[in-house]
Amino acid sequence: MNGKRRLAACMAFTLILICLSACQAAGKAGFTPDTEAQSIRENAHTEELKGKGESMVSPTNAEKQTGVFDFENRTVLLNSGYTMPILGLGTYALDYDTCVNSVKTLLRNGGRLIDTAYMYGNEEAVGEGVRQAVAEYGIPREEIFVITKIYPNQFRDPEAAIDMALEKLNIGYIDMMLLHHPGTDDVKAYKAMERYVEQGKIRSLGLSNWYIKELTAFLPQVTILPALVQNEIHPYYQEQEVVPFIQEKGIVVQCWYPLGGRGYTAELLGDETICAIAEAHGVSSAQVILRWDLQRGIVVIPGSGNPDHIRENLDLFGFELTDEEMKQITRLDRNEKHDWY
Repeated sequence: MNGKRRLAACMAFTLILICLSACQAAGKAGFTPDTEAQSIRENAHTEELKGKGESMVSPTNAEKQTGVFDFENRTVLLNSGYTMPILGLGTYALDYDTCVNSVKTLLRNGGRLIDTAYMYGNEEAVGEGVRQAVAEYGIPREEIFVITKIYPNQFRDPEAAIDMALEKLNIGYIDMMLLHHPGTDDVKAYKAMERYVEQGKIRSLGLSNWYIKELTAFLPQVTILPALVQNEIHPYYQEQEVVPFIQEKGIVVQCWYPLGGRGYTAELLGDETICAIAEAHGVSSAQVILRWDLQRGIVVIPGSGNPDHIRENLDLFGFELTDEEMKQITRLDRNEKHDWY
């Protein structure tokens, strides 16, 4: 009987040693039953996203800091989790055919960011340009980032305004929608856009022509933090207090009228300081101004219907302004706004 007990004890001890050895091996491999289950769940979720055609944040993107420009890939990570190009095309005042051709020129030459609005009257043209480029150049829709805006006179019935934009653009979803200006029912309109984000019809939200006072009053009333604020910014109107105020909140800044705006562009491009810097780098004055914006962490969307200018405006990565050159342009600030809003 004692011999049988000793044999049983020996066998039990041997089994314990085998189990311990197996657990240690699993631990060295960084793999436990719990992590195995987690891995299976994560892989299943990844396959589900792929099956739905939804974008995934890569480990590289996950490590990036929101709002910091990636000059190598020419993008910025938004607080919404989506990546946006840091330069593109503004379409204000472009007629239908010019707008379609300009969008295609931008996309054919590597640009991926397009800005439009209900008030520009060319959302349909932007959508047509995008669809043609996707079909003709083989550019995946997911690489293209389209921004549009709804106007204050649409805030009373924001759902109708959003549905109209989706229909006119006809590109599946809207990458970003902005409120064009502060106005009556702007919070109501923004909350409607939040619901469309939940539905997957809009991916990111933002504001246009919101400054420190307006943002301070507006932000506590909404749920989704704007991913972007778009304002007038150029060397003669630099918003040196507004820009850091916005950026410190994890919101990206984008500028319209980066070259001064219609009626003011010639004076700005002919500025002696800017011309001297351009000559030193062998580039145009427009390229110097746009590069200055980028180095301030400001996304640029210069408007143009000229194919040569569109191509030139994309060519901003073969030079870099020195700290002294940045300071020289900073000293040009006149606090001179070129539009009413």
